[in-house]
Amino acid sequence: MIAAQLPPHSPPLLRISCDRYHEMIASGGLREDDRIELINGFLVTKMSIGSIHSAMVNRLNRLLSRLLGDSTIITVQNPITIHEYSEPEPDIVVARFREDFYAERHPYPQDILLVIEVADTSLAFDRDAKIPLYASCGIPESWLVDLNNHEIHVFRRPDGAAYQETHVFRAGDLIPVPGGSEGLAVTTLGL
Repeated sequence: MIAAQLPPHSPPLLRISCDRYHEMIASGGLREDDRIELINGFLVTKMSIGSIHSAMVNRLNRLLSRLLGDSTIITVQNPITIHEYSEPEPDIVVARFREDFYAERHPYPQDILLVIEVADTSLAFDRDAKIPLYASCGIPESWLVDLNNHEIHVFRRPDGAAYQETHVFRAGDLIPVPGGSEGLAVTTLGL
């Protein structure tokens, strides 16, 4: 997906693994505060986060924490290791509870109940690169919060690099939340 954006006669790209990525961070070649993530072996610059995007992430974090209580761990803009060449940093991850709070390793796909990406300027990349990536590793549910159109796209039932079920939720709708007994009202998100 990413390589397709290069001119037709570009030299081959160097793909790096998560291990090499971690070595680059440990050696100082990359700083932990660099705004990048590893997607399919490529270092991808993350978009800047505006106040509306930030507020939505904060709101989702608070609502999901209340809804799910202590049964899960909710992470905000932290890495997940989904295969040898990808360590994205989704806006929100709802992961199974672990006593160590994932101190020994980042969450793997089998640990994850839900991934949420909040998008305004990053909408096309999140939809076309990250959502298929989450499906390809079997993450059972992904949400794409489209701030521009005031919608939440919910993707379920991964099969290969696609989700078999897609639903669009708008103001007034109630979204079932994995791991929760209640749904999340879209209107509580201010969309």
